[in-house]
Amino acid sequence: MDGGGIVQFLLLGGLEIRAECGNRATFRSELQRTLMHVLLVSEGKTVSVDALIDELWGEVPPSGVVNALQALVSRLRKKLANLERGRESSRLIGHPYGYQLVVDEDELDASSFVAAVTRAQAADNRPCEVVDMLRAALAQWRGPVFGGEASGPICRAAAARYEEYRIRALELLFENELARGNHAGILGELREKHAENPLQERFCAQLMIALYRCGRQAEALSSYREMWSRLSEELGIEPSIELRRTEQAILTQELRMSA
Repeated sequence: MDGGGIVQFLLLGGLEIRAECGNRATFRSELQRTLMHVLLVSEGKTVSVDALIDELWGEVPPSGVVNALQALVSRLRKKLANLERGRESSRLIGHPYGYQLVVDEDELDASSFVAAVTRAQAADNRPCEVVDMLRAALAQWRGPVFGGEASGPICRAAAARYEEYRIRALELLFENELARGNHAGILGELREKHAENPLQERFCAQLMIALYRCGRQAEALSSYREMWSRLSEELGIEPSIELRRTEQAILTQELRMSA
C-alpha cells in the first residue's frame, strides 16, 4: 500500500479517524458518518450501491438518490485525501456496482480487536499471556460501537458481531484470571459485568467461582438463586448445565479453592 498519514480508523466508540500528523477527521453529517461506518465494517470489501442506499436512506430513498450518493462519496474522498496528502491513490475506490474503502486490519480498531480475541482463544494453557493480550485488546473500546449509532442493517449486524466478540473476550479474560488464581482481583469487575449483562450465564458462573474462592459461599449461592429466578421469569428457561454444575460443586465443596 502506498504511503499516507492515516494511522487509525476507530469504531469502538464514536467514529474517529486519526492521522499521523495529529489531525483528526470530523463528521458533522449523519449521512457521511453512516457512509463511513458501513464502508469500514465491510473491511475492504466492495459494498453495492443498492446496499449503501438502503443503509443511508432506508426503504424510501429521495429522488435522485444515486447522484446524492455520488456527491456524498466525493466529499468523503476529499476529506480522506486531505488527511493523507502523501498518498498517491484514494482509499475510496468506485466500481461499476459499488464502492470500496481500502483499509488494513491493523488500521481499523474493530478488526485488530477481533484478531486479538482470535489469537487469545488459540493460546491454550498460557493464562498470563492471554490476560495481557485481552486487556490490551479491550482497552481499545472507548464506548458503544459507532458511539451507539447504527441505523441500517449492515451496521446493526456489525455492531452485534463486535459486541459478541467483546463478551467473548471478557469471558475468556475472567476464565484466565481465575486460572491464574486472581479471583479476588477480578471480583469487582465480575460484579460489574454480571450487572451489565444479567442474562449472561457465564459471567454468573465465574462470579460464583470467584466469590467461593474468596470464602463467600453464601453470596455465591445467592447469585445462583437470583440468576435462576431471572432466567425463569424473563425467558422461561432453567439455568444451563454449566451453571447448575457450578452450584453443585459449591454445595458439595468440590470446587477447587484456587487454580
